[in-house]
Amino acid sequence: MLHLLKYQFLQTIRSRSIMFWALAFPLILGTLFYVSFGNTGLAGTGETDWEPVPVAIVTVESSSANAASFLTFLNETDQDMIDIHSYKTEKAAKKALRREEISGIYYVKSVPSLTIASNGINQSILSSLLDSYEKNADMIRDIATQHPEKLSDALSSLNDYQTLVKEKSLGGHSLDPTLTYFLALIAFACLSGVYLSIHSTVQLQANLSALGERRSITPTHKLSLILGDLLVLESIHFVNILILELYLTQVLHISLGHDIPKLLLITFMGTLIGICLGILIGCAGKLSYSIKSGIGVLVTLLPSFLAGLMFGGMKNVIEQHCPVINRINPASVLSDAFYCLSVYDDAVRYRRCILILVIMCLLCISFSFLMIRRERYDSI
Repeated sequence: MLHLLKYQFLQTIRSRSIMFWALAFPLILGTLFYVSFGNTGLAGTGETDWEPVPVAIVTVESSSANAASFLTFLNETDQDMIDIHSYKTEKAAKKALRREEISGIYYVKSVPSLTIASNGINQSILSSLLDSYEKNADMIRDIATQHPEKLSDALSSLNDYQTLVKEKSLGGHSLDPTLTYFLALIAFACLSGVYLSIHSTVQLQANLSALGERRSITPTHKLSLILGDLLVLESIHFVNILILELYLTQVLHISLGHDIPKLLLITFMGTLIGICLGILIGCAGKLSYSIKSGIGVLVTLLPSFLAGLMFGGMKNVIEQHCPVINRINPASVLSDAFYCLSVYDDAVRYRRCILILVIMCLLCISFSFLMIRRERYDSI
């Protein structure tokens, strides 16, 4: 038995084509993701390039204190937020607004106002700025009327105002819109273990390989053969995914969280479900090796697509219209578990993902044993 396991181990790691799809291809794909997303400033940083909102200022009245204060407020507003365009007349500003060269027009007068031509994010930002100014102005007027001795403190607090809101997840990690692609990539790499186990399972079947002929006449129990192959293949593929994760975290600086034990557990379960699915496919009927490999490609790519490997929002679309698919799709379950570690801490959801994967693995091994136990050969 030990000799067969050693032989199986050497045969697997020496197979260049199989190891390419199980190890090298995910590394290459991860690099391509990083290069593509890095060009837009997203990969690994969670930051996006923000374009200041173009806006025009039309001074209707500048003699009143409130008008002068509002004009000062606009000029001192962070230049990363708004981009002030100058126009000689109100007519020219309105023309630019109709052409969508600017998103709005601020009118400087005793009661400041804003004119927009459509609704959108930029217009909402401009409206929020005006609301913010009016609330602060009302507050200062109330303080000046009711508690004039505190007016200087209030003005000082406004001058020291800083933006204290930063986009964070519930777990304290920065949100990265491209992270879903990398988590789906890890799930895809885990499922790529089907290539290893399909190749190995063929060696159990006498009608598909010479080694299978020798193994089929041994007194070793078929379940022991399956579990032995499972142990060897899981060891190989677990190391493959660890290499991928180290490359993503240490070289590409993609965060996978800081809970190493939980990360190792979900990695183990991810590689295990990939291997178990491959064993199930390999034991299915008397199909040729090429047909089983084709099924393996389908089982790898389709779940990964549904988990967001090609389109990052696919899993959310499925969650809205048919959430049960995300519960039975191993790639979605895996990416969900990695998301629990890298973005927000949800122990209940994480345990649910682990439980689903355990059930899937047990079902795959059980069906595999039932199928290969019933195989009989008239002559060997």
